[in-house]
Amino acid sequence: MDDNLISKKELLEMFGISYGALYRWKRMGLIPEDWFIRRSTSTGQETYFRREQIIPRMELIQERKASLEELARELNHRDEPVSPAPMPVLLIQDAYGLHRYPLEELDSVRLVLGELQTELLENLKGVLQHDK
Repeated sequence: MDDNLISKKELLEMFGISYGALYRWKRMGLIPEDWFIRRSTSTGQETYFRREQIIPRMELIQERKASLEELARELNHRDEPVSPAPMPVLLIQDAYGLHRYPLEELDSVRLVLGELQTELLENLKGVLQHDK
């Protein structure tokens, strides 16, 4: 792997944050979408970041004394209040209720019928890219 890249897992461990915090900061505009580099691996798909971009940004976010909304406005050069962009969610209804899974937090979605398996996650993400 490229030494200039850091995996999402390494980043979360390095800064002691959760998946939820990382993606909340992304929705707020604190971490740009194009900083999320997705790569196929033997186990599916993993997300990486350029070290020179993400580490200083993470330090800035964690050191910030003012609100994150204020920081997001500064980073995005906007005066209007920051509202999170809608996040795509996979909804599954079963006998126990409705379950919500943010698409960006899923590693795999498979439909299994006997020996046949079909990966659905890339198709779901493809539909979203097509709609943009």
